[in-house]
Amino acid sequence: MRALAEFPLVSPLFSTIKRYERVLSAGSMVAGFAFDNYFFERVDHPATQITLAGYLVVAIGSILLIHFIESRVDERSLLRKGHPLLVVGTQFALGGLWSAFLIFYGRSALAANSWPFLFILAAMMVGNELFREYHSRLAFTCTLLFFALFSYAIFVVPMLVGTMGWFIFLLSGALAVAAFIGVLIALHNIGAERIRKAWDGIGIGAAGVLVSINLSYFTNILPPLPLTLSQAGVFHSVVKEGDAYRAVAEPLGAYAWLAGAPVMHVESGGALSVYSAVFAPIQLRTNIVHIWQRYDEARMMWRTESTLRFSIVGGREGGYRGYSNKSAPANGRWRVNIETPDGLVIGRVAFFVAPGSADGRTEQILR
Repeated sequence: MRALAEFPLVSPLFSTIKRYERVLSAGSMVAGFAFDNYFFERVDHPATQITLAGYLVVAIGSILLIHFIESRVDERSLLRKGHPLLVVGTQFALGGLWSAFLIFYGRSALAANSWPFLFILAAMMVGNELFREYHSRLAFTCTLLFFALFSYAIFVVPMLVGTMGWFIFLLSGALAVAAFIGVLIALHNIGAERIRKAWDGIGIGAAGVLVSINLSYFTNILPPLPLTLSQAGVFHSVVKEGDAYRAVAEPLGAYAWLAGAPVMHVESGGALSVYSAVFAPIQLRTNIVHIWQRYDEARMMWRTESTLRFSIVGGREGGYRGYSNKSAPANGRWRVNIETPDGLVIGRVAFFVAPGSADGRTEQILR
């Protein structure tokens, strides 16, 4: 490797980068987040998948190259002086991944259910910047990478195989573990001594990722990505007419938004309908479940009154549409959970049922 003195214009550049490494790293993460917020739309769009795959390639390549430099390259070499650029590249890629995950998982999540998982994503994004000591960062960066691989596999594998469920989730996890082991083998071959020093941290971090994501899935707090609720609401009736759905809505008061949930006035023997449009990627087929629940004031708990399941096919821009009916709903507080068959909550429609008839009901066309 040629000495740095042979490159008089390069030395000041690398010195400046080294001096402002922390600012550049933080700025690269913010840039990645801003880029994703502006450009990402559909999770199944080819450009989105190419970008996410590119982030993973850059992150893995940068981690391996940094490990090579730290393990084998002389302090005076030009490659060694370019180390800060690789750190910036790693953090840009990881920052881009976390921002994309926050965007897509956030769109798919019901905050009341999925906030712990979203909090973990945000914490990992912040930790990517805070842990900067090399040995700590090697272990932590490997943990971040494994979390990114697992989070990516969770929604990419269902899109590739065209279905969802607990088996597909376990398959996603197995593929993420296999990819992560491949990276660890490469790191070991590049510099065994350095990775050996960080091995305990890597093991603890990887175990934590496995436990947290599996716990999130099997306790139903993991957002059901790649599914996203496009539209939902409660109506007095919903009827499909051709390619549209005609719904009868109850007028809302001027300050209805303050109540948080609409009041539906139902006459004796009447019924209510809940409509939902769920976006799914192209070729993905799964089931959607509407679970009607009424709050039992005496026992202070939600009771399931009825359940309806219907199949959906992905690809429609506005989401695959469907509705369920409930005859003679009792007065009180209600909610309808819109879920996957394995219990992941896609969305929720909450409302109150009161006796009487509503004047001024209007028809809406739901497209």
